[in-house]
Amino acid sequence: MATDRTAVRPSTRDLLTRADPRRRLTDRLMTVVISSAFLVALIPLVSVVWTVVANGMDRMSPYFLTVSMRGVFGGLDAGGIYHAIVGTLLITGFAALISVPIGVLTAVYLVEYGRGPLARAVTFFVDVMTGIPSIVAGLFAYSLFALILGPGVRLGAVGSVALSVLMIPVVVRSCEEMLRLVPNELREASYALGVPKWLTIIKVVLRTSIAGIVTGVMLAVARVIGETAPLLIVAGVVDSINTNLFEGRMMTLPVYVFRQYSQGLVPCAPDAVDCIATINFDRAWGAALALIAIVMLLNLAARLIAKYFAPKAGH
Repeated sequence: MATDRTAVRPSTRDLLTRADPRRRLTDRLMTVVISSAFLVALIPLVSVVWTVVANGMDRMSPYFLTVSMRGVFGGLDAGGIYHAIVGTLLITGFAALISVPIGVLTAVYLVEYGRGPLARAVTFFVDVMTGIPSIVAGLFAYSLFALILGPGVRLGAVGSVALSVLMIPVVVRSCEEMLRLVPNELREASYALGVPKWLTIIKVVLRTSIAGIVTGVMLAVARVIGETAPLLIVAGVVDSINTNLFEGRMMTLPVYVFRQYSQGLVPCAPDAVDCIATINFDRAWGAALALIAIVMLLNLAARLIAKYFAPKAGH
């Protein structure tokens, strides 16, 4: 009898499937369909990652990651992506510095304060900005700064502005959804204790949704870190290292990949022993692999940050 009392009761799903063979068949069929869809969705992802790793791993080395393309020409087995890595991190970081405060504050306004025509207009324009082609963002940034600094402007900071135009709607949408998931009971409990609304938003709402907000920011960063078209227009192309966002052209990894691949095969002489015909393609694959690695590291860092700042049980 003791064994019967402690026996695990079957779940409601198990009871229903046992009672109805047709329901059991449908359940198994949908499980197979969903699992198959998941495996099919993995095929392009695994294929892309495998192709990039297979073609770019041979080029990856400390030398390739720590030198620029200054003074490199022809089919020489020389040059690296250090200048492009520096440009990518600086431009994307400055774009995030512009976009995150604007996006988070806009999301807070829409969720906590947004009522009436203004809130509807903000929501409408955010939806429109979500679908803007990247080349339009580049043209907008170029036109804006050309009016201020004159035509032909090429600056890393202008590239950050162009990327921020693409980042802001993604940050707003993702943060808005995360803020709406915060239970109203938490807000009401804070108000009942006499906490003002602005402090409730900071201490309760934002703190509760910080993990989702960080994830949304990283999605926005992943959205723009691989953009090529706007940076070709506003940041330009350069082979040397530039760490100043407000002076001169600045190379990024996507533009580096595009430039190397567009140069094609190198016409090597038959007796040239130090010439590699496919060196441009090799550098492009290596830069693409480095870009994927940077995105993976940023996502890992975002998960660690979100886990650290997430509210602990009992607090």
